[in-house]
Amino acid sequence: MSRIGKRPVVVPGGVTAAIADGTLTVKGPKGTLTLSLADDVTYAVEEGSISVQPANDTKRARSFWGMQRTLVQNLVTGVTEGYTKVLEITGVGYRANAQGKNLKLQLGYSHDVDFAVPEGIEIKTPDNTTIEISGIDKQKVGQVAAEIRRWRKPEPYKGKGIKYRGEYIFRKEGKKK
Repeated sequence: MSRIGKRPVVVPGGVTAAIADGTLTVKGPKGTLTLSLADDVTYAVEEGSISVQPANDTKRARSFWGMQRTLVQNLVTGVTEGYTKVLEITGVGYRANAQGKNLKLQLGYSHDVDFAVPEGIEIKTPDNTTIEISGIDKQKVGQVAAEIRRWRKPEPYKGKGIKYRGEYIFRKEGKKK
């Protein structure tokens, strides 16, 4: 039995949910999100909540149960609060600057890196070593953060690079004489 799947997803006021043609559509103050429904799980939109139950007693249905409930929860949270990831840049001369729909990164390469911001994502740079990525789709926010981080992952000796806020970088000792 899935402990996560048993709990219904609470739908706050101002948010509407509807199931039509195999998709769940959630509308809220920040926007609209949709989810393709899995065949092995049944969904029920009741007043004030969405419940997710396995359609049959197969291993596949039980394994999808908790994950599908979490995906529904991510939709509801996204349209009400949204998601934010913060990246921090460490290194001499490493900078970031948001310019409209582009993010200009100076990461020690011979050229600047221009990152095109995808639709539905908002990027802010409060200072030149902090990048705030926000949006309503949790998967898209995480993917954009990972793509930006991939340009210069933190290295273990001096910790230079792009890291998530709160991420621990395992540090190594340098060469001994």
